[in-house]
Amino acid sequence: MIRSRHQKNANHRSSIIIPLLVIAAVILLSSSTLVHLLTEAWWFDAAGFSGIFWTLLTWRLLVWLGTFIVFGVFLWVNYRLAMRLAPSNGQVRVLRGRSSKYRSLRWLEDSNLEIYARSLPNYIALVAIFLISLVAAGATIGSWETILKYLNASDFGSVEPIYQRDIGFYIFQLPFYEGLRNWLLALLICALVVSVPVYLLKGSINTARTWQNLISGSAKTHLSLLLAAIAVLIAVGFWLNRYQLLYSEEGVVFGAGYTDVHAELVSLWIMSFLALILAVVLIISIGQNNTTLPVYGIGIFIAALVLSRGVYPWFEQQFIVEPNELAKEKPYIASSIKLTRQAYGLDTVQRQEYPAKTQLNSQILQANQGTIDNIRLWDYRPLLSTYRQLQEIRLYYRFSDVDIDRYTIAGNYRQVMLSPRELSYSQVPQRARTWVNQRLKYTHGYGLVMSPVNQVTPQGLPEFFIKDIPPESQVNLPVNKPGIYYGEETDTYIFTGASTEEFDYPRGDENAFTKYDGTGGVPMGSFWRRLAYAYDLGSLKILISNYFTNESRIHYYRQIKERVSHVAPFLRLDSDPYITLIDGKLQWIIDAYTVSNYYPYSEPIGDSNQFNYIRNSVKVLVDAYDGTMQFFVVDENDPLLATYRKIFPELFVSSQSIPPKVRTHFRYPVDLFKFQSQMYLAYHMSDPEVFYNQEDLWRFPTEIYEGNEQVVEPYYMVMRLPQGESEEFILILPFTPGTKDNMVAWMAARSNGENYGKLLLYEFPKQQLVYGPKQVEARVDQSTGISEQLTLWSQQGSRVIRGDLLVIPIQESLLYVEPVYLRAEQGELPELKRVIVAYGEEVVMEESLEQSLAAIFGEKQPQKPAPVPRTEVPSSLSQSALNAFRKAQQALREGNWANYGQYQQELEKILQQLNQGVTKREN
Repeated sequence: MIRSRHQKNANHRSSIIIPLLVIAAVILLSSSTLVHLLTEAWWFDAAGFSGIFWTLLTWRLLVWLGTFIVFGVFLWVNYRLAMRLAPSNGQVRVLRGRSSKYRSLRWLEDSNLEIYARSLPNYIALVAIFLISLVAAGATIGSWETILKYLNASDFGSVEPIYQRDIGFYIFQLPFYEGLRNWLLALLICALVVSVPVYLLKGSINTARTWQNLISGSAKTHLSLLLAAIAVLIAVGFWLNRYQLLYSEEGVVFGAGYTDVHAELVSLWIMSFLALILAVVLIISIGQNNTTLPVYGIGIFIAALVLSRGVYPWFEQQFIVEPNELAKEKPYIASSIKLTRQAYGLDTVQRQEYPAKTQLNSQILQANQGTIDNIRLWDYRPLLSTYRQLQEIRLYYRFSDVDIDRYTIAGNYRQVMLSPRELSYSQVPQRARTWVNQRLKYTHGYGLVMSPVNQVTPQGLPEFFIKDIPPESQVNLPVNKPGIYYGEETDTYIFTGASTEEFDYPRGDENAFTKYDGTGGVPMGSFWRRLAYAYDLGSLKILISNYFTNESRIHYYRQIKERVSHVAPFLRLDSDPYITLIDGKLQWIIDAYTVSNYYPYSEPIGDSNQFNYIRNSVKVLVDAYDGTMQFFVVDENDPLLATYRKIFPELFVSSQSIPPKVRTHFRYPVDLFKFQSQMYLAYHMSDPEVFYNQEDLWRFPTEIYEGNEQVVEPYYMVMRLPQGESEEFILILPFTPGTKDNMVAWMAARSNGENYGKLLLYEFPKQQLVYGPKQVEARVDQSTGISEQLTLWSQQGSRVIRGDLLVIPIQESLLYVEPVYLRAEQGELPELKRVIVAYGEEVVMEESLEQSLAAIFGEKQPQKPAPVPRTEVPSSLSQSALNAFRKAQQALREGNWANYGQYQQELEKILQQLNQGVTKREN
């Protein structure tokens, strides 16, 4: 009686203590997650996308919680069912046996250990089921997107040729069906994993018996039902795999081929039917006392699998298809060409003939002066080094990239290169890297530099439209908000609105300071918000610092691609965001893509099979000062984007609402153009027989840069297309044959107005030799005068850098332009010294583009300004010398040794010119 009461008390205590421990552990483990979700809600609300947050959170939570509950309940039911159906093996009776060797353990019967020993299997199973359910829930949390796309599917309006289903079925519904089938299959397999050990330990599965009687009793019924359900799902898998034939990589092209349609498809139907029969066999076997029927059924199924999925397709391919491959595969090749072009937007490429005449003269060049004036003489790689040497000003500023854009300046449409001056805190001296400096003082970059693509100073340096700190603009482009709080380098969190001022920019011997007055960041003036962020970011200083005020704000997710991806994780972002100057504000533009890897018959890009459908449907505008994001729709016809707009109706801004000043800076993205060009190397061939023979395969041309051969990259130009009415901003790339270096075509992507997004292909006559970039560079190397000059420079302690060789189409002719830079062996300040121009059979190298054109066409283009009168030269040079001296002294005071050395060199050159002038007058 007393022992029974003790047992009840012990049971009661254990039933209370263990759940309390579990609850405490769950709270402890989830506290950081809950706090992080709270700060995330604040961030989305401050960014203006709280609806996106709740949609994402709701569906992720539903998927996670649903999976966790279903797995947990189903596995526990199977475990308890196994425990009940399996006979007891008397593990407690062993302790109570009369054998003398167990009598020493009988004291356990009078202790609480017996109670725990009885409950231990349940606790072990509970922990195992909990962990399995947790892993399953975590693995399926990303399925929220698949489910939402299934529920909001859109039609593509076109069908594939095998099953005649709309493309939307493959993009939206097939992934859902496959995911659901795999989810259910994992659930049933986990149920076997939980149940089989119970039957093994309790003797229902006895490995000592013959295979006909391996499983006995009710365990056979339980396991047979689970296996039957798995067989049904296997049948469903074979049925769904019929659609996977449209992504086959086994034939001569990507997608279903003759063998797939006439052998693989048949075998999938057969195996799906046999899997259903196997499920029926497993159910029938429940009424038998042995396992003979299911074992034979599984054996026959495996044999059929080998024959139908291996031998039959192999026989079809070897003896039916390969002897007549072209005839058999021709319609499937045509389907692959058609759907691959559709998937990459290549079906709308406008193809035209380009005669590549040699008819240029000075009058034609004058008529195309807008193109000539925008020929890019500055390669972005040496220009980046030059920007860094001339305009970073301080160690903690950094130019990370050079962008290309176009602006209307003084009534002229000009192509420019520009770069934002971002803050690089890692460059701050080590002694100054305090928490206050990192989080409260050094908060932002400052301004940008801008220079035209074709202008050069007498010293071979770029002419600046915008330069210095504060930004000094030489053109009608003021910079009203130079602070860069959000950019490509801003990967740490900072605080604004503190009681201490932020460092703004250097000013002589002192610094200018500022207080942030924008709307960016998350308000965190209250104690409770500071407490939440201190816990979330793991920094006690956030809680105890006295610098925070009621107006304080925290800025995080400041790296612009990370910021955009946080709001729209379903969009693929371009690798090269670019800065723009719109109404005096610095604005980032990021191209965003909708992608899928489920477009039937479309060959995936690259080796990793990342996607086989892409559209540049969205452009994201991010304010560099306050981080405001706007998602502008630029392709209203993309069905994938239409589905995302149904899911997140408040996220996207329609194309009709794009401000004209923003639209003028949209450019065709380089990444998309590279993907399309890569696919077009083969898929420009429209004839299935030509494609099968690969007889007209193209490749990208190559060029030499700093001694290394590399693929020519697409490049932007402002030019007038053949038959065009005016200059426009385009992206172009030439093509060469698969095994030759001559050019066969060039592709252009347009970026202006109603023509935005149109692709043009200009093909050269096949019977005519058109020099490719590598061939032109070889001709340059073979030019005695040019080669000797470049070799001489290389021997005088300088490094010769030959920039991009640009192919410039002008009125059905081709002009080749290559800038030449000099850089000291130990320096990082390249200077533009020569411009090589090739046309027809002529190759020249002069100090400027105008002189090179004049050397070929006999007239300067455009004419040089009138010479300065001799009497004004000494005065101008004296003033230049004084300016150079002052700048050198300023650099010396600031400790900027790079600028000091540059100005000293400039001063030396001016003094030499003055000396030469004095000598001439004396003579």
